[in-house]
Amino acid sequence: MPALVFDCDGVLADTERYGHLPAFNAMFEEFGLPVRWSEAEYGRKLLVGGGKERMATMLTPEFISSAGLPSDPAELAEHVARWHRRKTEIYTGIIASGTIPPRPGVRRIAEEAADAGWSLAVASTSAEASVRSVLQHVMGDALTPRFAVFAGDVVAHKKPAPDIYLLAVSEIGTPPGSVVVVEDSRNGMLSALDAGLSCVVTPSSYTGGEDFTGATLVVSSLGDPQETTRVLDDPLALHPTPFVRLDHLRKLLTEAAPHPARPSSRE
Repeated sequence: MPALVFDCDGVLADTERYGHLPAFNAMFEEFGLPVRWSEAEYGRKLLVGGGKERMATMLTPEFISSAGLPSDPAELAEHVARWHRRKTEIYTGIIASGTIPPRPGVRRIAEEAADAGWSLAVASTSAEASVRSVLQHVMGDALTPRFAVFAGDVVAHKKPAPDIYLLAVSEIGTPPGSVVVVEDSRNGMLSALDAGLSCVVTPSSYTGGEDFTGATLVVSSLGDPQETTRVLDDPLALHPTPFVRLDHLRKLLTEAAPHPARPSSRE
């Protein structure tokens, strides 16, 4: 049977702006770090895959000195790991509060896929605890156990490298030509395409201006009866209106040209 694989942040819910960013800034304040990311600055940080990796971009000699941090790389890595653990705790609390709504259509189409016997998965560069908290919030008790979760540091290189999707496809056991990925960013799309997979893009509040050339379908959201889909690019003429249904994804798999996967960089 086919597989439907979701990215997490920006796909299941618009968590970057309303979850991760405030969690980072709250953590910075707790640790007394001389930094607060604005919405625009955090948008630039999103070009770097992974929360620890984003924080590592701050570690200039000037920042290390002003924050009173050690210069030893191993000690610095321990600080970053500790910051990230606390940030994840704050973030999961934000998700548990229920203040960030799911994006339209993700639960509906996951239910359709589950009822049809498709495999379901989430593949994300975020920490596993963060991903599982969003998955539970969006999919609920009945559907969440149907998902395989691939997240965090399970691969050597994060998106846009294809590693996380190559791992997911290998573990799920579904041929690449039978896998549909839903992403919201160019980095995520490139990761999926380089793994040889078809990719549907639903841009989030941070990624609307990115280049999604190569995606099989680009839509404002998967859509629901209450919030219909706006088609942004439809190279296969799927015409997914008023919203994306499982039948559209089946047709996508039938008509999409296969993408040659490049080798994994997993260690």
